[in-house]
Amino acid sequence: MNPSRSMAQHVDAYLGLRRAFGFHLTIAGLLLRDFAGFADRVAPGKPLTTTVALSWAQSSITGKQVSAARRLVILTPFTRYLRTIDPATEVLSQRILGPAQYRHIPHIYTEKEIRSLLDATASLCPRKGLRALSVQTYIGLMACTGLRPQEPLRLTRADVDLPSHSLIVRETKFSKSRRVMLHATGVDALRRYAQIRDRRVTCSQSAAFFLCDDGTALTLKKARWAFNYLRRQLGWAGQAGLQPRLYDLRHTFVCRRLLAWYRDGVDVQVALPALSTYLGHVKVTDTYWYVTAIPELMSTVSTRFERFVRSAVEGQRDFD
Repeated sequence: MNPSRSMAQHVDAYLGLRRAFGFHLTIAGLLLRDFAGFADRVAPGKPLTTTVALSWAQSSITGKQVSAARRLVILTPFTRYLRTIDPATEVLSQRILGPAQYRHIPHIYTEKEIRSLLDATASLCPRKGLRALSVQTYIGLMACTGLRPQEPLRLTRADVDLPSHSLIVRETKFSKSRRVMLHATGVDALRRYAQIRDRRVTCSQSAAFFLCDDGTALTLKKARWAFNYLRRQLGWAGQAGLQPRLYDLRHTFVCRRLLAWYRDGVDVQVALPALSTYLGHVKVTDTYWYVTAIPELMSTVSTRFERFVRSAVEGQRDFD
């Protein structure tokens, strides 16, 4: 490697090139600059090697193998770029540290569980304050739209367009904004909440749609604390890693939507891109991550497949 150029300079040149093509690389940029600082300390002026890359990846503060593997996934495209400048660069092998993603086994809520969760919000203090209604409406909105846990909390009053039955979800994951359409029952619930909120909070300290009793915004930290309290109240606080999560409402929404489509005879492969857009995904394959083999879904899919096979066999007999 040219000793006159540090790894930090190479990283800056790489990021500048990628961003010129429209890539944001916010998190990747931070990690690559962290790698550059590491490489310039342990091997200044030397080619990028697998040994240096592994040492950096495994220095993750989490100490988890999946975190180290994810770091290498981010570093690999940079090694290919650097190889064009310095042939001595060692391009990283795929999956050298194993899979870079761990899929938490989601809890798919039943309708009864969602109703129990919504009813339990009445136990939040102050008992007749706005907080209970805010958390109840927030959870209900996630359940009926599949929004990410932080997305409803970023909504401002201007983003909630009840006359058009829609929400504007701004600059969320992947720096995308989207319009989310609402069912009439969801609109009614939001309208009722807004009316009660405005009666109880006469001096709001935030433009957020969801507020606490003191007029401040309902934050993700406050919402998670309330959810964890409700989970304990309902006896759902089981083994660590297997407890229902707020995010599982998003998984549940996807599974229930697919189940409804299958039962209605909808061509799921044709409809899936629309669901992907609704969820704010960049590509359809991102939506597959949320599909869980719940018994009802597998039973419905099996029945449709059985009908398909029977029809195909009968069609072959007619042809013969």
